[in-house]
Amino acid sequence: MSHAAPVIGVLALQGDVREHLIALAAADAVARPVRRPEELAEVDGLVIPGGESTTISKLAVLFGVMEPLRARVRDGMPVYGTCAGMIMLADKILDPRSGQETVGGIDMIVRRNAFGRQNESFEAALDVDGVPGDPVEGVFIRAPWVESVGAGTEVLAEHEGHIVAVRQGNALATSFHPELTGDHRVHALFVDMVRANRAPESL
Repeated sequence: MSHAAPVIGVLALQGDVREHLIALAAADAVARPVRRPEELAEVDGLVIPGGESTTISKLAVLFGVMEPLRARVRDGMPVYGTCAGMIMLADKILDPRSGQETVGGIDMIVRRNAFGRQNESFEAALDVDGVPGDPVEGVFIRAPWVESVGAGTEVLAEHEGHIVAVRQGNALATSFHPELTGDHRVHALFVDMVRANRAPESL
């Protein structure tokens, strides 16, 4: 098994890209911005950051990266979406904007801006399955929540009765922004998912 650090991309079309690059590096990954199909082809996993999901969707199509990304997610590439990234990984969005597309990959229905507007942003301590130790401090900014999940989707965390973290196979998604807190344990969980996915190829 290879012990080389996994190469993990951050979709760098819009949103808080830099913070994810820093968090992934702190979790012992090689982190790179990804904008184009040839850059996507070189990574072992990908983070889709927060931002504006409609804008990210349209830019992904414009940069020619949407279809290659869907294909790699279908083929099992590990992917992690935060906030807008969670919306991008949903198989279905409630009340999508006109022209809004998703990558898909997680059998869930997501409600956009469910926790309110920008001025209603908040932080909450969350127990996240798979993250050991103290609760994770979740930063919620115009955050979505998950209305419902399919049988194959595991709920990792809830806040006030709403699902805010899920996993299905190699796909992970959170409503909140762990990259903004300096606590890199959620990113470490994702890096471990990428390592585990790489392991069979390295034997």
